[in-house]
Amino acid sequence: MEKTQPIGVFDSGVGGLTVVKSLWEHFPQEQIVYFGDTAHLPYGSHSPEQIIHFGLEIVEFLLDHTVKAVIAACNTSSSVSLSHLQEKSPVPVIGMVEPGVQAALRKTKNKRIGVLATKPTVESGAYERVFRLSDPDVQVFTQSCPLFVPLVENGRTGRRETYQIARSYLQPLQEAEVDTLVFGCTHYPFLAPVIKHIIGEGIQLVDPAKEVVSELAGILKLDGHRGETPKHLFYASGSITSFYTTGKEFLGSFPFKVQQVSLNSQVKGAPIGNRDIENEGLLHPEN
Repeated sequence: MEKTQPIGVFDSGVGGLTVVKSLWEHFPQEQIVYFGDTAHLPYGSHSPEQIIHFGLEIVEFLLDHTVKAVIAACNTSSSVSLSHLQEKSPVPVIGMVEPGVQAALRKTKNKRIGVLATKPTVESGAYERVFRLSDPDVQVFTQSCPLFVPLVENGRTGRRETYQIARSYLQPLQEAEVDTLVFGCTHYPFLAPVIKHIIGEGIQLVDPAKEVVSELAGILKLDGHRGETPKHLFYASGSITSFYTTGKEFLGSFPFKVQQVSLNSQVKGAPIGNRDIENEGLLHPEN
């Protein structure tokens, strides 16, 4: 493995940019190859078998770019397919669940922890299993949030409807008196201001992105030195709109080109630059 090899990151859409942002903050010298599987968004609407298939195809695509490690930034993929990806990959594949669990256990005071996640992540029981192995005394309350991913991908994080939807998802967790809340999907940190407004500043929010980057740094012995500015590569299997709308909102700017590709038939078209693009698609729940 060469230090100059890039790091691969994939997600069902733009949610993995939370991981990318953390990588840029701590290791600006590292090149990122990012794949957003927007053609199959949201993953919450697919079967476990399909999610595993998508993950294997994406890891193969990233390996073709000689990545030295892969971050499965999609919690749904991490929950359902991580062991399959790790088995097939010659480089480390890091998921989101374990790092998020460990961070939540460090933060909680009353051992009542909530997890916001997609339906497949909730149904997989991945978070409950890892929490139980780490601390049998902790109580975990999972909440499926089928509309959160479409809201983020369509740039509707500040709308009135978003607050109404978030209140309905958060109410059971408030009633359970959780003191710590895990973002069990990389899209959800985009909604952190909404969630804080509803549930209050006293709640401890856990974004696994920072924990994942810390784990990766330990595995790869990343040192944070500054060298030449790396050339980041962004790919999407479908719509690229959210990269420029949500990406700009979250990162402050998105001065990168996104190349639309099909994993089955190579490149679909030329890279599409940063320009004004009308929102594509409608708001659909993940299930």
